[in-house]
Amino acid sequence: MKHAQTTVITKILETIPEKEIIESLIYNYKRKLIIYRLIDEKMRKKYGMSFEEFDKKNIVKEKGFSWEVESDAMEWEHAMAGIKYLEKKNNGT
Repeated sequence: MKHAQTTVITKILETIPEKEIIESLIYNYKRKLIIYRLIDEKMRKKYGMSFEEFDKKNIVKEKGFSWEVESDAMEWEHAMAGIKYLEKKNNGT
């Protein structure tokens, strides 16, 4: 980011109350967590198992490395990592 952009962003942030910024961040964390949980639920229904089982059974290989299964695996793995990260943040650790 260029210095001029950083200066503009800093000036904008200085006009927003800290409480409002914190509330916005918390709202965004909650929104992301809901999205990640919905992805987890969708994949659990689609494959009839948890991500851990899906990974352990190497379903991607079992399904012949199809684009759909590979894509699902990446999306699911990202969602699970997001859930873990956001729950850790929420617990303050």
